[in-house]
Amino acid sequence: MVSEEMNDEVIEESDEQPEASCTHNCSTCSANCSSKKSDPESLLEPQNKASNIKHVIGIVSGKGGVGKSSVTSMLAVMTRRLGFNTAILDADITGPSIPKMFGLKGDLTGCEDGIIPKSTVTGIDAISINMLLQDETAPVIWRGSLIAGTVKQFWKDVVWGDVDYMYVDMPPGTGDVPLTVMQSLPLDGIVIVTTPSDLVSMIVTKAVNMAKMMNVPIIGIVENYSYLKCPCCGEKIEVFGKTHVDEIAKKFNIPVIARVPMDPKVSALCDAGTIETVETDVFDEAVNKITTVFE
Repeated sequence: MVSEEMNDEVIEESDEQPEASCTHNCSTCSANCSSKKSDPESLLEPQNKASNIKHVIGIVSGKGGVGKSSVTSMLAVMTRRLGFNTAILDADITGPSIPKMFGLKGDLTGCEDGIIPKSTVTGIDAISINMLLQDETAPVIWRGSLIAGTVKQFWKDVVWGDVDYMYVDMPPGTGDVPLTVMQSLPLDGIVIVTTPSDLVSMIVTKAVNMAKMMNVPIIGIVENYSYLKCPCCGEKIEVFGKTHVDEIAKKFNIPVIARVPMDPKVSALCDAGTIETVETDVFDEAVNKITTVFE
């Protein structure tokens, strides 16, 4: 089901289509607009013909271990609670964790239009490489080109249906997959996930600079593991030391849209595959920002 081919061909549209029919989404529109002519080298992949994805949000980090996948999952859960059709494309091919957090198991099925994604308890559609492996613990030992090609297949060969907000969980760093996502998927923006440490400046700066080079808007920064709340007195304990995220946010004029505490209960829910039952308000500002920035 997963091919080794990378299809970077530019889709040539018919000259007969009038500009009046433009849908303003070059990945699916067949109109021969001047904007499309001005970007003949676009690598945007077309959506599956049975998909209608309105907004695509990338979740990125400059390094691993910052809890990017859990942030992706929580943003999707909270977006779904607002009544939006929500999906997750797990682009972290070598370190997939989305299925585990949502308790998704079993083989994928397909139809004549493509692959059918798995649906969670609350109706979040998701796809991940672990859904294609007989053994979810088997390592994915692939070269970058094959991994990048798989991500593109998750976009164009999956029957996503109507989706208001799709979250793309990218692998850490600035390698093949983040580059492929930023070039091949019509990203509306990215959310940068980081932690409070002295490394935050370097980490966030790398992610910011890549987004600027690829002309992808930055929606905001989520500081994960921001603090630990004492169960006895409620005091906020800065486990990783004083935060530096505000300094970086000010430097790049990017808002901090969430400060996520360390919470053993949330970790337990992720391990149990029941993250959709979590109760928290720490993502309210982030989800509000994401769902209103495009209006």
